[in-house]
Amino acid sequence: MRAFAWLHRHVPTRERIAANRYLRPVAGRILVPSLWRFNRRSVPRGVALGLFTGILFPFVHAPVAAVSALPVRANVPVAVATTLLHNPLTTLPIYYGAFLIGHWILHFDPYLGRPIATKVSENASWLHWLVAQGGPATIVGLIALSVVAAGLGFVASSLFWRARVGRKWRGRAHRLGPNQAN
Repeated sequence: MRAFAWLHRHVPTRERIAANRYLRPVAGRILVPSLWRFNRRSVPRGVALGLFTGILFPFVHAPVAAVSALPVRANVPVAVATTLLHNPLTTLPIYYGAFLIGHWILHFDPYLGRPIATKVSENASWLHWLVAQGGPATIVGLIALSVVAAGLGFVASSLFWRARVGRKWRGRAHRLGPNQAN
């Protein structure tokens, strides 16, 4: 409960955003009500955008997701919250998975085969591998992983939203009876 209280105190409200002197020139664009409502179109867009930016932009994912939500009309809080998939606990698995996926896509050999040497001159082959195969494979893997995660997140959140709304409608029809449901 303390975490929710801290979060409630520190997450900016619409009033704080409108009053912020740095955001005042763009507050009209940021505070559009459709960007903050939870509906069947904006929530899946926010989930997809948050997963995409959370994986692809490791350190600035929340601001990138918030700014990117404006032109695609995604839900800003959902986009920013979904970026939290990339956190200190998930960074290594994400990068290792991206490394393996990139090597699979590019058909590289994923393993160097020799330990890191103590001298720079002895590391020439390792450094070459890092620049020629390790880095590009990880970048390609991150792009592929972010696109697939965004697509799956969009589909999963759309299906979840549809099931949730359908369950509410069925419950309403059941409570009202067969004659009053229409």
